[in-house]
Amino acid sequence: MKLATWNVNSLGVRLPQLIDWLAQAQPDAVVLQETKLTDDRFPVEALAEAGWQAAWFGQKTYNGVALITRQPTLDVVKNIPGLEDDQARVIAGTLPNPGGPLRVIGVYIPNGQAPDSDKFVYKKRWLAALIAWLRTELRQHPRLVLMGDFNIAPEDRDVFDPVAWAGQIHCTPEERQAFQDLLGLGLVDAFRLFEQAPRSWSWWDYRNLAFRKNQGLRIDHILVSTALHAGVSSCTIDKAPRRNERPSDHAPVVVSLEP
Repeated sequence: MKLATWNVNSLGVRLPQLIDWLAQAQPDAVVLQETKLTDDRFPVEALAEAGWQAAWFGQKTYNGVALITRQPTLDVVKNIPGLEDDQARVIAGTLPNPGGPLRVIGVYIPNGQAPDSDKFVYKKRWLAALIAWLRTELRQHPRLVLMGDFNIAPEDRDVFDPVAWAGQIHCTPEERQAFQDLLGLGLVDAFRLFEQAPRSWSWWDYRNLAFRKNQGLRIDHILVSTALHAGVSSCTIDKAPRRNERPSDHAPVVVSLEP
């Protein structure tokens, strides 16, 4: 089974790129972030014509998440249960799999803006709620994958210039500790299970020729539960869509799992 995450940074703009990528990459499921569409504008018919099913949770102008699959998705959950939040940031569903049902959770973790901002306080509260919910989810669904735009660079090797980014948003001790707390639940960073090329990023700023200079961050992640760890056969960042005309500033991250 092949799973992927991609912050498309406006599905209205990137829909043709998404459909082309789905045809080329052939994932079984992909979670999207920053669809930036209200539910009534979600392109369910265009995706269905291309052979895909979808569950989505939208919001005007900002945020918005979706789960695109080959097979029907069961037990869909939108946002973190028990957390009062008017932002569309989580979608979860259960997929059939030869090895047993697979719980897929797609997240768009808040950016946080700056360490001294109210948005950073919101990010920390949101992450605490996510961690608490995942404890329950993992008990109910031991075969679980958490993936999305985390807006966290877990280590200095996930940042093109660790000195310049030290203490900045995405790289604060609080955010990195939250990432470690997620791993402490019994999750594994699939990308780090394999030897990877140095300077491997999933996001590059549109400004300052950052992609051409390969000045980016690894902030899009796929975490797999202990029950799935042994079956992970690869995890890669697909930089090709970042070379498109009018690309998203993020690249897809793809994991392959044996049943």
